[in-house]
Amino acid sequence: MNSPPEGIGHEEWATRCELAALYRLVAHFRMTDLIDTHISARVPGPEAHFLINRYGLLFEEMRASDLVKIDLDGNVVDGRAHGAPDARFRINRAGFTIHSAVHAARADLHWVIHTHTAAGAAVSAQEAGLLPISQHALKFHGRLAYHDYEGIALELGERERLVADLGRCNAMILRNHGLLVGGATVADAFHELWFLERACQIQVNALAGGMPIRTPPVEVQALTAEQFESGESAEIVQLTWQAARRLIEAQAGQYQA
Repeated sequence: MNSPPEGIGHEEWATRCELAALYRLVAHFRMTDLIDTHISARVPGPEAHFLINRYGLLFEEMRASDLVKIDLDGNVVDGRAHGAPDARFRINRAGFTIHSAVHAARADLHWVIHTHTAAGAAVSAQEAGLLPISQHALKFHGRLAYHDYEGIALELGERERLVADLGRCNAMILRNHGLLVGGATVADAFHELWFLERACQIQVNALAGGMPIRTPPVEVQALTAEQFESGESAEIVQLTWQAARRLIEAQAGQYQA
């Protein structure tokens, strides 16, 4: 990674570079919704600050320097903001509502991703939610939360209900809306998103086939979820992130800017 600009510490810059890479990977896998949806990361340090996308940029354009640092009240705390045009530090209001809720309530989730993919939104609209019909879906057996749709997330009062519904889960389906996942590390968050998104894609395709759906026994569902949390799981999650990063390795100089 190149050296951080003036006014940004090395730990924050490293987080910015990883977050910009995550934005570009989400774009690479076509999980974006033009300038909408958002990914955030907690800034290392004692302050409750987090980074989120500058509103108006496509995910594939994201650079470390484009990310906006804000506090839990939505105030820009980026030292570069003084005398700068407001547009450079504009954030999505609904994004602030959702991400500030999670960061305030779950100190263990340093990285939070929200998407509006076609498959994720389709499953979010299905009464049964995510069905236990694939290995990808079984990763979330007993570990998936749901939050009912209340309109575009502009009302700050929704935050309390959202985090109450999330509980101690790291993944949630926002009904009639999309997906929300979090993780302690960038690798954890990416892994959660990948599996939840793929599980939704599989479900949509399976239901479209018009044939009866086969569901594994409940004991097998529980076993599979436990296997995803086996002793090797942390290493596998890291290997997955490193492999994904290689897909955009040629862009490194663009997002570390």
